[in-house]
Amino acid sequence: MTTTRPTDLGVALAELEGSGARPRAGGTDLTACLAHGVLAPAPVVDLTGVDDLRGIDWREDGSARVGALTSVHDLSADARLREAYPALARTAGALATPQVRGTATLGGNLLQRNRCWYLRNPAFDCFQTGGDACPAREGDHLRGVVVDQGPCVAPHPSTVAVALVAYDAVAEVAGEGSRERPVAELYDGADPFRDHVLSPTQVLVSVSLPAPVPGERAAYLRATGRSRAEWPLVEVTVRLACADGGDGPVETAAVAVGGVARTPLRLPRVESALVGAVPGVEPGAAFVAALDGLADLCSPLPATGYKVPLLRETVRAGVERALGFARD
Repeated sequence: MTTTRPTDLGVALAELEGSGARPRAGGTDLTACLAHGVLAPAPVVDLTGVDDLRGIDWREDGSARVGALTSVHDLSADARLREAYPALARTAGALATPQVRGTATLGGNLLQRNRCWYLRNPAFDCFQTGGDACPAREGDHLRGVVVDQGPCVAPHPSTVAVALVAYDAVAEVAGEGSRERPVAELYDGADPFRDHVLSPTQVLVSVSLPAPVPGERAAYLRATGRSRAEWPLVEVTVRLACADGGDGPVETAAVAVGGVARTPLRLPRVESALVGAVPGVEPGAAFVAALDGLADLCSPLPATGYKVPLLRETVRAGVERALGFARD
C-alpha cells in the first residue's frame, strides 16, 4: 500500500482522481477500517501536509472558518472557539478519549464510517460492502436507529456533526462539483451505501460557523452503556441564546440529537417550545408536550424501543443543564 504526502490541495485532488486512492487525515477510522476488513488495501493520499486544510480563521463579524485538519482536541480546547461556540467545544470535549481527540480531525470525524458490527465483521455482507441487504435490520440491532430513515439501520457516528448541525454550519468541499453546503447536507439517511455524500475524489476543506450569538448557554449530554470511551446510544447538543447576556429569557434555541438516526437531527418543536424559557427555572408545559411529541418521530426496530424514552430523557436533561435548572 503506497502513501503519497502532497503539500498542495490541487495536487492532492489530482492524486485522488481516478486512482482508487483514499484520503487520510488523522487516520483513526481509516486504520480501524483496514484492520477489520471494511476496506481493502489501496493507495493513500496523506493530507496532513496540505496547509489549505489547516488553521482557524476569524472574520470581521466574529465568525470562524475551521480547517478540516483541526484536531478534535483543539475544537474543545482553543480558548476563542470555546468562548464563541461553547456548544461545539463541550460536544467535542466529551467524545472518545484524550488520545483519540488529540489525533482525530474535524474532517475525519464528520466523514467516518458507522460502527455497525455487521459492517466491521468480514463474515457479513451489507449494503456498504457490496451486499444487497442490511443484516442488522433482522439481526442484532440493539444499538441501531430509532428514527428509521432508510434501508440501513446504523446510526450516524459523528458527534461533532451533531454540534455543527445545531450551529447551521457550512462545509466547504473541494474536487469535482466543489461547493459549499450545510453540514446537514453531507448526509443522506435514505442512502444505505455510504455514510456521507462526498465522492472518493472530493475533500472536505473546512467548516464555517456563523457569527457568535451573545448570551449563548450550551450543554452536551450523551447516554452510554458504560461510563468511558463508549459510542453514545443517544446524544444531544443544546444551544440557547438568552437575553441579558445569558441571564434573561431564551430568544432562540437549537437542539440537535445523534445516535438515533442515519443522520444528525434537529428538533424544531422542542426548539420552539424553549423560546421564552427562563434560566434557572423549570421549562413549562409546552416543553413537556414537545418532549412527549418526540415519540411521534420514532419508528423503533424490535430491539431499539428503549431509545424512545431514552431520547426524551436525554433531551430533557440536556436542556435543563443548559438552562442551569437542577431537579431536587
